[in-house]
Amino acid sequence: MLRPFRKLVKFTSSSKGAKITVVSWLLAVSLFSIFAPGAKEYAVNSKEVSVGGDRPSEIADHVLKEQFSNNDGIPALLVFHRDGEISSGDREKIAELSMWLASNEKPKQIISALPFHQFPESVQDEMFSNDGSTLLFNISLESDLDSDIALKTLDHVRDKVDAIGLGGMQFEITGPAGISADTISLFKNADIVLMLATVGLIFVILIVIYRSPLIAITPLLIAGIVYGVVDRILGLAGKYDWFTVDSSGISIMLVLLFAVLTDYSLFVFSRYREELKRQESQYAAMGEAIYHVSEPIVFSGGTVFLAMLTLFVTVFQPYNHFAPVFSVAVIVILLAGLTLIPSIFALMGRKAFWPFVPKVESVKKVKIGLWNKISKLVMKRPAVFAGILLTILLIGAFNFSSVKYSFNLLKSFPEDMPSRQGFELLEKNYPAGQLAPVNIVLLSKKEFELNDDLFTNANNLIEKLRDQKGVSTVTPVIKDTNLSKSKKAIRLQLILDDNPYDAVALDTVKKLRDSTETLLKESGFSETDVKMHFAGQTAQQVDVRQMNVRDMIVLFSLVTVLLTFILGFQTHSVLLPILMMSTILLSYFSTLGFGWWIFHHWMGYDAISYRLPVYTFVFMVALGIDYNIMLVSRIREEAQRLPWKEAVGKGVALTGGVISSAGLILAATFAVLMTQPLQELFLFGFTMAMGILLDTFLIRGIFLPSILILTHKDKKREISIK
Repeated sequence: MLRPFRKLVKFTSSSKGAKITVVSWLLAVSLFSIFAPGAKEYAVNSKEVSVGGDRPSEIADHVLKEQFSNNDGIPALLVFHRDGEISSGDREKIAELSMWLASNEKPKQIISALPFHQFPESVQDEMFSNDGSTLLFNISLESDLDSDIALKTLDHVRDKVDAIGLGGMQFEITGPAGISADTISLFKNADIVLMLATVGLIFVILIVIYRSPLIAITPLLIAGIVYGVVDRILGLAGKYDWFTVDSSGISIMLVLLFAVLTDYSLFVFSRYREELKRQESQYAAMGEAIYHVSEPIVFSGGTVFLAMLTLFVTVFQPYNHFAPVFSVAVIVILLAGLTLIPSIFALMGRKAFWPFVPKVESVKKVKIGLWNKISKLVMKRPAVFAGILLTILLIGAFNFSSVKYSFNLLKSFPEDMPSRQGFELLEKNYPAGQLAPVNIVLLSKKEFELNDDLFTNANNLIEKLRDQKGVSTVTPVIKDTNLSKSKKAIRLQLILDDNPYDAVALDTVKKLRDSTETLLKESGFSETDVKMHFAGQTAQQVDVRQMNVRDMIVLFSLVTVLLTFILGFQTHSVLLPILMMSTILLSYFSTLGFGWWIFHHWMGYDAISYRLPVYTFVFMVALGIDYNIMLVSRIREEAQRLPWKEAVGKGVALTGGVISSAGLILAATFAVLMTQPLQELFLFGFTMAMGILLDTFLIRGIFLPSILILTHKDKKREISIK
């Protein structure tokens, strides 16, 4: 299997091949830059929906829009608030805005607005909160409106509000349209900031560790070339609809690309420096170095690629849309690791390490460093280290079971973001359930007849719904307006007792949805002719929660099995891949457990994003295997001439420096995400950085080597060596 790759790296590390390789990459990135668009031009934001659009809430939304055309459009909620009470003068200004929204002067993207100015004062009073401090009325924007245009439209509304002058009254825009617009505003130029921070941080760390300006700048130049190629391939994919290019995926891919390419560069030039001390020719030294490093790079890239491919089996759109973006990136990264990296370092030769230029040594000097000392301690007391670390990791893993998840996207946004402030004003001043009512649609195979039986059955259903735990109110008496034009659908509105995004509210809607047949039958409807659908934000989040659980089970199982199989193929062993994968999984669950303890007890979070376990699992497991493969490959190489225990110690001593350096850089690059304004990205960056450091220094440096010594005591090498 490795023979084609060995031939490839033999060519790219030769004098002629290195020149051809570098020129080819530079030519490729130049042509892509000229003829292909950038990924951001065609990137989209994935929605909290399924890939197939076949979830119950999605079907309900489709039925609602099909039967009641006035539900078309993206709602934006306008929130007015004054400490104390909104005055009559304030009402006049709100009415002035309402008149403008009803006129032809408003932006054409606004298709409807509540006519506040036309309502008598008694009706207006009912729209205010109980204490009179807050008013809510909604407008609707065109369906499928681009987020950039939605932002400009709502900015136009804000400009009109400023022109009217609210005299200190607070005005916010929330709801789906407000959230979408704020998201665009929030992440404007975020990728540029992210790239500059990532590049700057990697450069500083490399300078500090290796004290060589060329060593620090070269991996960044390599990453820049590769990013230019990946970005344009994704741009072409978006332009010609090969697959969906997710904007969040592009941001995280940027971090992944720079971090992994820097890791591969460290793996290559660390072994290259060893070989330059043994032989004079820079090309022969690179040929020998890449011969040994190519195997871990191939298997490392292969496992990361497989992990990204597994995202295709997910049904939740944000997870599924990450798959093509990361798969393309990993393929190009792997190709660069086998071609561009060795060719550039081969051409640079010893100058790459200036001012600490390696020279050929007649007698090999043994340098006693930190990892030599650690390896000796591990060899001397493997059971003690394994026991202590296993106890600590199990404590963290046990705490994973107490993690609480939030399904409220707004809680992830900055506290000063207008859509969040508007939502929190509504949350404080209106009954919780009114923030996002549940729409119920009764869909019949034939037309409903407006007779006493229908009204009786409908009122029976309303009473039964009101009696359910967690339900506050339901639309009272059915009227003609509740009936669709086709006369095949009836619409009701249900208000929950709890915040519509809380787990309790989700449980209420889930229970109602599961008992639709019973409710219809007991109300007098024919459950075969009439179906009851639940639409709205809470129903959608019920499906999101179910999809998330399903995707976690499928994804975790598939990734574990596939990657264990790949590790077995690489090591030609049964026991070793199981041990390697077990330490990775233990590291993951322990990291999430300790992370939740920190988030909950130190940072004061009541819950974390439900997406965090999936994102961290895919990246932490896939990238953690890199260091596993690098360590075990070197141990297997040393085991050809040393007893197993000594080979483990030698492997730790020789790879400890490069793995710890790579881990520091990888952790730092993910930590850059903590600077982003979204709480979800902050927690993701923090968790990844903590997990990578734990994995690098404790798991890979001490725990796994201790386990390997304890499970392979004899000198007969229970693991077959090629």
